[in-house]
Amino acid sequence: MRKRMMLMLAVVVLFLVTIGLVKFFQIRAAIAQGMSWSPPPEAVTSIVAKQEQWPASLNGIGTVVAVQGVEVSADLPGIVEAIAFDSGKRVAAGDVLVRLDTSQERAQLAAAEAQRELAQLNLNRSRSLLEKGVIAQAEYDQLAAQAKTADARVGEIRATIARKTIRAPFTGVLGIRQVDKGQYLNGGAPIVPLQSMDPVYVNFSLPQQDVAALEVGAEVRVSADSIANAKPVGRITAINSVVDPETRNVQVQATFHNPRAQLRPGMFVDVQVELGSSTGVIALPASAISYAPYGNSVFVIGDVKGPDGKPYKGVRQQFVKLGASRGDQVAILSGVKPGEEVVTSGVFKLRNGAKVMVDNKTQPNNNPAPRPEDS
Repeated sequence: MRKRMMLMLAVVVLFLVTIGLVKFFQIRAAIAQGMSWSPPPEAVTSIVAKQEQWPASLNGIGTVVAVQGVEVSADLPGIVEAIAFDSGKRVAAGDVLVRLDTSQERAQLAAAEAQRELAQLNLNRSRSLLEKGVIAQAEYDQLAAQAKTADARVGEIRATIARKTIRAPFTGVLGIRQVDKGQYLNGGAPIVPLQSMDPVYVNFSLPQQDVAALEVGAEVRVSADSIANAKPVGRITAINSVVDPETRNVQVQATFHNPRAQLRPGMFVDVQVELGSSTGVIALPASAISYAPYGNSVFVIGDVKGPDGKPYKGVRQQFVKLGASRGDQVAILSGVKPGEEVVTSGVFKLRNGAKVMVDNKTQPNNNPAPRPEDS
């Protein structure tokens, strides 16, 4: 009985040892297989970097401002008697826009003119009496003062009537009418905006380190979605004498001729200041840049050594310094050398040392002057 139990125990131990050895070798084989496995290569597109000469320029964001722009308003309170303009029309300086009711002022003017005539008659009579010595000089002086006061009163009422005829202060284009006939206007109430459209200013800001490269008369180009088929050209006419202490930017003003009114006050535009020189840069599609808070980078394709020492086609992450952009392209100032092959699409799925497979059948946009498809 005891021998039988010992035999059974030995058989069980032998069975467990056999199972354990089998599992050990299976796990070791799985580990070896996992260490030798590598992910499949990622499909990417690429471009060979080459140096180009870009015109030196500075870019900024600007706003179109009228050289002259006002909100035409009522000088004095009154009721709108007549409206002599249409919304959106062009007017010349001095054109009548609105007439306010002046019936009360005209009645006052008639009374003041009658008072002036009476004062003048009394003055004329007193002059002859003064020459005869009938009245004193003081009485004559008092009548002369009354005549001048009556004349000034007439001028005052006429000025009030003139102020109730509202005219265009300068030549420009009107906006949307904001009053109606018969409406009572308070003093200062808006009537219609008026903007001079040719020329116009474009105000924009640039960092303080770029001010040394600016000069009055430098060529400026602007672009916007609403004027996609044209890039108006202007000139810098003023550079602010102070730097904004909050942003450390300097405000610059350029003047543009605007005969077709393509640029309208308040419009947002992209500004490019031409500096008159050129800079050698590596131009890459914007899709090639991996943007990150800790630094912008690109992936350069080349031979990479694997864990087993064998080379394969992979990528190396390279941090770069970016310059200006032009259309679909971004200027690389440092970090990439001419002749290096750079990934242009698929950078979001790459990591340093990843295997890649280049397929350039479909390339990302790389046009320095793209045009919208629906333009």
